[in-house]
Amino acid sequence: MINSSRRSGVSFALAAAVAGSVLAALRATAPGGRERWERDTHAGRRAGLYAGPATAVAAAVGAGRVQPAAGLAVLAAGAAGAYDDVTAVHDPRRGFRAHLTALRDGEVTSGAVKLFGIGAAGLAAGAAMKQRPLDKVLAGVVVAGAAHFVNLVDVRPGRAAAAVLALGAPGLLRPGPGAETAAAAMGAAAAVLPDDLAGRTMLGDTGAHALGAALGAAVVAGNGRAGLAAHAAALVAAAARGDRVTAWARHSCE
Repeated sequence: MINSSRRSGVSFALAAAVAGSVLAALRATAPGGRERWERDTHAGRRAGLYAGPATAVAAAVGAGRVQPAAGLAVLAAGAAGAYDDVTAVHDPRRGFRAHLTALRDGEVTSGAVKLFGIGAAGLAAGAAMKQRPLDKVLAGVVVAGAAHFVNLVDVRPGRAAAAVLALGAPGLLRPGPGAETAAAAMGAAAAVLPDDLAGRTMLGDTGAHALGAALGAAVVAGNGRAGLAAHAAALVAAAARGDRVTAWARHSCE
């Protein structure tokens, strides 16, 4: 138990250190110019997207150190989120239904790319982390669903990072790869939380999806079929609920 706690502590510290270093480097250099990185917030201030890549890289390093497939899934989720952050600045469409409707009409939106990209990454990670076919599918749903869920709660400064800390904490109680992976997600989130809460930076889709995928990978690593099924059902229900709320909000504003 002591060795397991120590390994989780190392994962937390490593991810926090990587996130802090990447955040500082991006903020100092702003590759491509600050206009590419900064956005206006609902509070009327400018906030940088530096925390997104910082947490994605940190969570991928921390998770990949424990399970390479998990690290790759985190990177893929972060990359899909980054594509959406860059290309969907002026796209008002939100929710699965809106993007799937556009796809049906022949338009491939950034949201559709994100949806299918993260889904594929989750299934690939599930296939690598589990042995039986049903478990592989459930694991893929959990990784992709967790990535979407953390992005879904990222509606106020600090909320997504705080959610990662709260949701990851129970995973630390079960020693093993799941605890170490959860600790990596938590370390990355903790490193950027102060700036996120202050409105100086934001996770964006890049960071939210990457952190969520890391939490999903932690669940996969620490649970058998029953646990996977329960988590998958909860995440699918949350996604459906979130899509309905998003659709209602969009129609109310029209």
